[in-house]
Amino acid sequence: MEMYEGLITRRSIRKYTGDKIEPIVIEKIINAGMHAPSARNTRPWHFIVIDDKEIFSKIMEFHPYSSMLSAASHAVVVCGDDKLQNGPGYFVLDCSAAAQNILLASHALGLGAVWVGIHPKKERIDTLKTILSLPAYVHPVALISIGVPAIAPQADPHRYEPEKIRWNHW
Repeated sequence: MEMYEGLITRRSIRKYTGDKIEPIVIEKIINAGMHAPSARNTRPWHFIVIDDKEIFSKIMEFHPYSSMLSAASHAVVVCGDDKLQNGPGYFVLDCSAAAQNILLASHALGLGAVWVGIHPKKERIDTLKTILSLPAYVHPVALISIGVPAIAPQADPHRYEPEKIRWNHW
């Protein structure tokens, strides 16, 4: 798949077959996340890979939009580190870029993935920090569910909105 095609055909996938993904494939996906841009190349991220169904259950108990974890092979929590970021608040931007790379890499490898929002919801951040035993200076930004897709949605040709484009000024 060419990069541009991958960008415009990627969709959020919430239905999985339940099949397991090989660890080497998950490592490739994380590697793509680690190649995201970050402010001054600080790379203030950490990645928690989850494949434990008990942890999935705990997440599904508190997060209202995480039911897809029941059939997911893995989830990746992209976390920001206060001690590594370029300045206050920058880890959110950097980790978001890493999350997007993870979504695109999953799609490029024929897998399904969806970004399950954590940041900026304080209750979600705090609960996930507790479940994953994160240190005080590490904060979950995004949870990405990954699995073998049970569906194949089509690209949405209606996303290009020229009325939202301005040249040089408003």
